[in-house]
Amino acid sequence: MNIPPELDRKAEEIIFRYPNEHRESALVPLMAEAQKLFGAITPDVETWLAKMCGVSLVKVREVLTFYSMMRAQPVGKFLIQYCQNIACCLMGGEEIQKHIEDKLGIRPGETTKDGMFNLRCVECLGGCAWGPMMLVNEDQYFQLSVERVDHILDGFRNGNPVPPDQPTPLLGNVAEGAKA
Repeated sequence: MNIPPELDRKAEEIIFRYPNEHRESALVPLMAEAQKLFGAITPDVETWLAKMCGVSLVKVREVLTFYSMMRAQPVGKFLIQYCQNIACCLMGGEEIQKHIEDKLGIRPGETTKDGMFNLRCVECLGGCAWGPMMLVNEDQYFQLSVERVDHILDGFRNGNPVPPDQPTPLLGNVAEGAKA
């Protein structure tokens, strides 16, 4: 695999931030840069990362499989990460998860036939007070209902995404104005 020169330059900038004895600390930021460029961390990219950070391929694989934001396989244009933690489940999350699966015709780990959506269930997204919640790429959506999920997913499908929610310190509807 040919690593583009811009990624090599970026790698040098990132690695320079760390003392030589802690070069492996550059692994996660380098993974993030490579993933932005390639869409996933392929075996060839893993080899490059190991060489750049002076670590074993096993170490690269450990980091790749530990962090949910890292991917070994390309995903759809929109990565939906759905929280399946107990707090979201207690607020109706299981019904919402099933609705997302049925609406898109996919199960966790799958991509829609058109390559537009990929679904991943994660343990916690850190919005327990505003559940159920999901991320679409990097955007947060809280207090989901079946109607709200339809509104959000239809917006992405039609090229008119619903603006992401901002968590507030008070409980209440964080999605005011975004009601379906």
